[in-house]
Amino acid sequence: MTKRYFGTDGIRGRVGQFPVTPDFVLKLGWAAGKVFAREGYSKILIGKDTRISGYMFESALEAGLSAAGVDVLLTGPMPTPAVAYLARTFRADAGIVISASHNPFYDNGIKFFSSEGTKLPDDVEQAIEAQMDIAMTTVDSSELGKAKRIVDAAGRYIEFCKATAGGISLKGLKIILDCANGATYHVAPSVFTELGAKVIEIASSPDGLNINENCGATETERLRTVVLAEKADLGIALDGDGDRVIMVDQNGQEVDGDELLFIIAAQMRREGVFTGGVVGTLMSNFGLEQAFARENIPFVRASVGDRYVMEQLYLNDWILGGESSGHIVCRHLTTTGDGTVAALQVLKAIVETGKTLAELRHGMTKMPQVMINVRVAQKVNINEIDSIQQAVVNAEKKLGERGRVLLRPSGTEPLVRVMVEGEDADEVANLCQQLATDVEKALMELET
Repeated sequence: MTKRYFGTDGIRGRVGQFPVTPDFVLKLGWAAGKVFAREGYSKILIGKDTRISGYMFESALEAGLSAAGVDVLLTGPMPTPAVAYLARTFRADAGIVISASHNPFYDNGIKFFSSEGTKLPDDVEQAIEAQMDIAMTTVDSSELGKAKRIVDAAGRYIEFCKATAGGISLKGLKIILDCANGATYHVAPSVFTELGAKVIEIASSPDGLNINENCGATETERLRTVVLAEKADLGIALDGDGDRVIMVDQNGQEVDGDELLFIIAAQMRREGVFTGGVVGTLMSNFGLEQAFARENIPFVRASVGDRYVMEQLYLNDWILGGESSGHIVCRHLTTTGDGTVAALQVLKAIVETGKTLAELRHGMTKMPQVMINVRVAQKVNINEIDSIQQAVVNAEKKLGERGRVLLRPSGTEPLVRVMVEGEDADEVANLCQQLATDVEKALMELET
């Protein structure tokens, strides 16, 4: 079987198209249940975001697990990081999240967590994949799994988030909170309000169809407008499943994941809890790398994707990593990316330094970055095309130590992403356009 279904990054797709269909999810629940039962597991926790198809898939997963003889705990709408936390709290043997994160409502997917709130062990994933090829059967009626809905899941997660803030008071802060009409709508407002902030909510009325629609961490225009109109201290934008955060300062300027990562690292160092270095990705801004170098903080780049950030964190035994998109992992506090927890670490820096978000973000200077997508007719290994590699070398020579060049094939589209960063915006734009032209020409010659 070549398709990989599992892991904390999960599977995603358009509802009604393979593989995300009710019958697939039913079979997936059963296959996972059979493997978990063999491993001695007996209790699986299921959470979901607010998209309308979550009701359908929740029922399908529940039925599949029950048919395999495994009990189910249902949390209802709950952020992805909350499921990772609650799986540990309720001593469940695994956690499952029904979510497509920042995608539109018509997409959905499945993510798995271990009992420790981390990715499933590889051998368990492989066993579930193998079980998917076996005809589905049901245990005897007396052995069917039971389902129970957890009524205090939200309250437990709210208290957990508040505890990660270290006892700070947000009294006096006016915050605009964008919940993306997603899974945080009923938990994040309480977290910040109960810590003392005045919270004005936007995009916190999900109807099953409006998740991530012109709101949330991927679209901050409305948030920026409201922050300015309300003369708020800052804005916080979470994504549909609550594992990403982007913030807006009092001037209406967006503060992305790279800037937040720097602010959090500096705060952790002030607290004396920072160890090791920081993990970013290939797309992390060059200005972030330079800022960490000035502070003598080791910095490594992982491939794009939260699973690769986590791999590097475990490999180096470090506790902080993240992406420009706002997926930030604070391993000393939780086991996966958590937008609410990350936002609280930034707020802690604001409270304890007495500085505004705008002032804190100036600790690093983002470099101008330009990216051009070059379409390809077929999958190619650009590392083996001499003319492309020479074009990269030429661009790097012109930049010197003042920037960097990245060519990255898209994992989902027939594209090569050409990216150039540097100190001079005009130079960056010109170099990126020239490099993209060289790449396009080389690919056309290859096709002929």
